[in-house]
Amino acid sequence: MTRDALFAPFEAIEGDRTRGLVLLADHAGRALPEEYGDLGLPAAEFDRHIAYDIGVETVTRRLAARLGVPAVMARFSRLLIDPNRGEDDPTLIRQLYDGTIVPANYPMSDEERERRLEHYYRPYHDAVGSMVASVASATGAAPFIFSIHSFTPSMQGRARPWHVGVLWDSDARAVRPLLDMLSADPALTVGDNEPYDGALRGDTMFRHAIVNGYAHALIELRQDLIAEARDAEEWADRLVPILEAINALPDIHEVQQHGSRTGPI
Repeated sequence: MTRDALFAPFEAIEGDRTRGLVLLADHAGRALPEEYGDLGLPAAEFDRHIAYDIGVETVTRRLAARLGVPAVMARFSRLLIDPNRGEDDPTLIRQLYDGTIVPANYPMSDEERERRLEHYYRPYHDAVGSMVASVASATGAAPFIFSIHSFTPSMQGRARPWHVGVLWDSDARAVRPLLDMLSADPALTVGDNEPYDGALRGDTMFRHAIVNGYAHALIELRQDLIAEARDAEEWADRLVPILEAINALPDIHEVQQHGSRTGPI
């Protein structure tokens, strides 16, 4: 964990916008602004999945470099505020996360909640929106948005058998070929909307892809498979030809409204 007096809530990685692909990593970082200290938690808690998506930063950097495309990564820990939630989501700022009480998050005044939204959450989403818009402008077509996350090998005592999962709502344009190409590897157990359901109203994909009619997919990589830098880079290398193939599909760069299972958009 790092603490910065002058805190940048996101990092933008430059790339060739004319390629039409944007990478996002909502939970890549675990840093905290200096004023928040450690949120009242022991340092060891920031090595856990509750603070960030283990391995995702390395995967994202490697993918951006290999593909030559731009990326936006959140730098702040989701224990401060979760950028992959809607502003009205009750889990936006967690008071209890996988058995850990977060002292600085309870009680939470309306003023403090708004402060975290204004200084961290919204700047990240502004950066994502700006990057997506710049790619659309550079290509004159709809961008393909790919979001990278990771998940724990077990949760609440239950093993999770998937090596990788693909989360999605209603637009299958990028999802079906992604699932097919991952499943073509007999060594992989691939989850379709596992270990979570991808229909989450107000999340990053909803906000920047679904409402705009942009093709998108969210991948979940099991954390024990990417915790080491070497393994994370190998997983990124595995994804490079898959993403290049999907990005070349004719309907990927069309605006298409597929709606949402969460309700009207």
